[in-house]
Order: sequence, then structure tokens, then C-alpha cells
Amino acid sequence: MNLQSGTYYWPTTMPAPPTYNSLDEDINCDVLIVGGGGSGAQCAYYLADSHLDVIVIEKNRIGSGSTSTNTAIIQYAGEKLFTDLVHTFGEEYIEMHLQLCREAINEIEDAANIVDIDFEFTRRDTLYYASCPEDIQKLKKEYDFLKKQQFELTYLESNEIEKKYGFTKDGAHYSYNDAEINPFKYTHALFDYSVKKGVRVFENTEMNGHTYDKDRDRVVIRTKTGNVIHTKRVIYCAGYEGIDIKKEKMASFVSTYTVTTKPVHDFSSWHNRTLIWETARPYVFLRTTKDNRIIIGGLDENTIFPEVRDSKLMSKKDKLIVEFNKLFPNMEVEPDYFVAAYYGGTVDGLPIIGKYPEFPNSYFLFGYGDNGTVYSQILSKLIVEEIVTGESGHLPLYLQNRPLLLSKDF
Repeated sequence: MNLQSGTYYWPTTMPAPPTYNSLDEDINCDVLIVGGGGSGAQCAYYLADSHLDVIVIEKNRIGSGSTSTNTAIIQYAGEKLFTDLVHTFGEEYIEMHLQLCREAINEIEDAANIVDIDFEFTRRDTLYYASCPEDIQKLKKEYDFLKKQQFELTYLESNEIEKKYGFTKDGAHYSYNDAEINPFKYTHALFDYSVKKGVRVFENTEMNGHTYDKDRDRVVIRTKTGNVIHTKRVIYCAGYEGIDIKKEKMASFVSTYTVTTKPVHDFSSWHNRTLIWETARPYVFLRTTKDNRIIIGGLDENTIFPEVRDSKLMSKKDKLIVEFNKLFPNMEVEPDYFVAAYYGGTVDGLPIIGKYPEFPNSYFLFGYGDNGTVYSQILSKLIVEEIVTGESGHLPLYLQNRPLLLSKDF
């Protein structure tokens, strides 16, 4: 799959990341993780203390796929409003999802205090503003729901937004306790931690087929170099390329664009360097980086054809700068890196754990959505919980065949 094109900022922040050998022998393990991106790292991290024999294979280099272009905005809110999700799943269902999002962000912060590689975890507030007056009513409804769930946020009127930021919008949520990270360093930090705990990682090791050995209750994975891996469980963490292994009808794809600017020296007009996004669809979002750059993203296009996606990159780069200057006309920004990439979501707005009859003893982690890092943190923990203990009470919330009627077991 042609995932992305352009110039990538995140790998430049870690010019000499850890490297790993390729697999050159047949091998056995308890759990095989296929994929060396962010979600593979999260699964390895949760498995690191399980006393299971865990192997990771990555067809290229660690973090070389969508991890290199992940904008890594860490927040509980997603593209679909929670009040809209309630209509699909029910209030109790979404209350649980919200709580798991909050816990996932806290656990990313916990990891920052455990691992040896600094992945630049920084708590940030978020401004989520109404793009037009017609969006005010649903924004206020969403605010009431989140306050009911004990989330810390305030509602800002137009004059309050202008006082804080200098630009004018009709209304906004101002929420607390979101965050931002460096996703490339995060992935390497989790793998580094896991390897030190006994997880084995193999780069440049591409899967070339899978079968199920019913007699031994094992999954057999073959690599392109001819080696064989026998494993009790497989977690497919191939990101958007996971659908090349197993098509998932709930997944949907568009193309998205980002610009990373050269360092900016004056953020005085940007209140608290908050994360910023809007109610419009497609939307534009903003974040800053540790070395004082700005990442501007969005302007999604409904195309999945790489040649069409890539042909729009230079135009989208310019338009993203224009959108930024509408908010901050006095901040001079200059593009340094720019990317066109696939963006995966789901039809109903929640990420997916795929468990399919034709793939025994296997899990597909589809952490799709604009909250991909947070979603993958949730799904990784639940999958590992089921592998280690035999059950996970919340895992069924994210299975591909939802929605479910909630039982007393949740």
C-alpha cells in the first residue's frame, strides 16, 4: 500500500534510532506482533512484563510507516461528537469508551516516566471552536454531555476566545489534560523498553503468508526470506496495511495533508500553545512541537488513489498555511516539511479489534481514527489483557461486529 509521500519531520528528531537484526532462522514464540509502528510498540510494551515469549517483526525499519507522519495529538475527543456516538451505541457504552480514552492518555504519561527514551510527552489544553454559527447548538450539547461525565472543560463565548487568542469565533470548548508527543520517539521508546524486558524485535523481516496448524493449535507465519515462525497468538499491528491482510468493511479511507513549519520564535499570541481544531468537516488542526515548530493538518480529500492524493500536495501545503494565517495573521510561518498521506477511520466512529474465524488465535488492531494513538493504546491493553488472563471485559466494545447490548459483565 502506498501510504504517504512528501518529506517527514519526525525521523529527523532522532537521527540515530535503535536498530535491530533481521530474522534469519525458524523460531517459536507465545505471541507474535506483526508490525513495528506505534500500535506494535504499544502491544510490546504491555506484553513486556507478562513472562510470555514475544517476538515483533517489521518489514522495513521500526517506525518507518505511518508513524513517521502521525501528528500525535493526544486527546479524548474524536472526529465524531460523543453525543452523536450515543445515538449509535447508547450512553452507557460511550461513557465506558470515554473513560478508557482518559485512562489511555494517563498511561501514555505513565510510560513517559518509565522508559529511557524521552518521547516529549507534554500536557496541553485544547481549543475546539465552532467553525460557523450553526455549530453552536451541537457544541453546547456536547459540552453538557462531557461535563456530566466529569471531564474538565469550560465553554468560551466569542469575546473570551478573542481575549485569549486574538481571533474571533462564535463559541468553543476549552478542555484540559490533553497532550502531545513525538510519535517516532514514542515508538522507539516503547520498543527499547520492551527489548530490555526480553521482547525480541526483528526489522527487515516481512511476512509472506500465514496458516493455522490445527493439530498443534499454532499459527504458522512464513517470511519472505523463507523462515518460519510458530506462535500461539498473533497480533496484527500493520496499521492501514492491515487491510491488505484482512479486509474490514467498517474501515474507511481518505487522504489528508500536513505541513510542519520551520521553528517559530514568538508564541505570545497563541494562548498556552493549546491544541486547536474545529467543528468543520473536513477540519484543520494545529499543534506545536518541542523545538517550536507548528504542525498544521487537515483539508482531507475523499480519494484513495495515491496519484490523485499526491498531485494535490503542493496546493494543500499552501492552503494549510493560508488557514493558519486566518487565525494568526501576525505569526510568520514557513513550511519546512509537508506530507500527503492516507487517513483511516471507521464507519461508526470507534476503532476496531478484529477477531475473524478465518484467522484463528489472531487479533487485528485497527486503531483507526483521528485519535489513533489513544485508540491504539486502548486496544493494545485490551488485547494483551485477553491474551494474558484469558478475558477482557471491555474488549467486546471494539469488536468488528458491534454494536452490542451491554450486559452486566461490563
